[in-house]
Amino acid sequence: MNDIQQIAERVADNVEHVIIGKRRAVDLLLVALLCRGHVLLEDVPGVGKTVLAKSIARSIGCTFKRIQFTPDLLPSDVTGVSIFNQQTNQFEFRPGPVIAQIVLADEINRATPKTQSSLLESMEEHQISVDGVTHKLPEPFIVLATQNPIEYEGTFPLPEAQLDRFLLRLHLGYPQKNEELQILDSQRKQHPLETLPQVITAENLMTMQEQIKDVYVDDLIKDYIVSITTATRHHDDVYLGASPRGSLALYRTSQAYAAIQGRDFATPDDVKALAEAVLGHRLIVNPAARIRNVQAANVIDDVLNAVPVPGGRPGGRRPEREVIGAR
Repeated sequence: MNDIQQIAERVADNVEHVIIGKRRAVDLLLVALLCRGHVLLEDVPGVGKTVLAKSIARSIGCTFKRIQFTPDLLPSDVTGVSIFNQQTNQFEFRPGPVIAQIVLADEINRATPKTQSSLLESMEEHQISVDGVTHKLPEPFIVLATQNPIEYEGTFPLPEAQLDRFLLRLHLGYPQKNEELQILDSQRKQHPLETLPQVITAENLMTMQEQIKDVYVDDLIKDYIVSITTATRHHDDVYLGASPRGSLALYRTSQAYAAIQGRDFATPDDVKALAEAVLGHRLIVNPAARIRNVQAANVIDDVLNAVPVPGGRPGGRRPEREVIGAR
């Protein structure tokens, strides 16, 4: 796993030439890439959501397309359309911007639910269907969607089924004062994104995506993951808890997070570090709790404090592989 750690650090260091002071967000985005997962970037305008997506695409050398979601955007504007060619008397498929390796869905909540749903098939099955014909999407395929959590006029909230398709939800936040000064200096003559080099290839990424599946996750860690997601379903402030897809997402991201730390085994700390980013957007807080300003992050904190952290198995000596953190 040292190779994965070194490559991940190389990509993160490269992105940090553009996105300053957001190493954790960059690392979590790399976790999503390793898991073939999609990411929802939710934050106020101007903190670098779009630039982060472009920086990742350039660092990996993937094809990049941007879709600006607006209320008048149609599903065919996303997936593509079949046009009749009078010379050949046949319909020809004109691919839409979703056919790329990294797709930026900018301000996704400004499009109508019908247009938002055009992404569901591509996000889950890595394919699109146009006029009854299925078209495979390139590999790797990642959707990075952005939305503004403050301005709700003229927006259409993402349905729960689509939110559940996103592996992670990330918040960048404002930079510190010294970091913002660095941003000013870095863009004095030109934007650093214009000269950002490619550091790995898409083939390198796909190889790492297969390698993280070999990261060992003990049965006690699996039980811990399921206990956390189950606890979200029974929390007093939650109307709808995390689905089994949430458990699978927490399991897979724990493998990737351990790999970029240079380990070939997952620990409870990996699960804790990822719980809010993986499960937060999958929870629906009930109205009474929202009045008390209870957020999904508060629920996750309660759950992590309530669910016992697993340790070594009692009852005698076990094989070395079966002890948490021994591999």
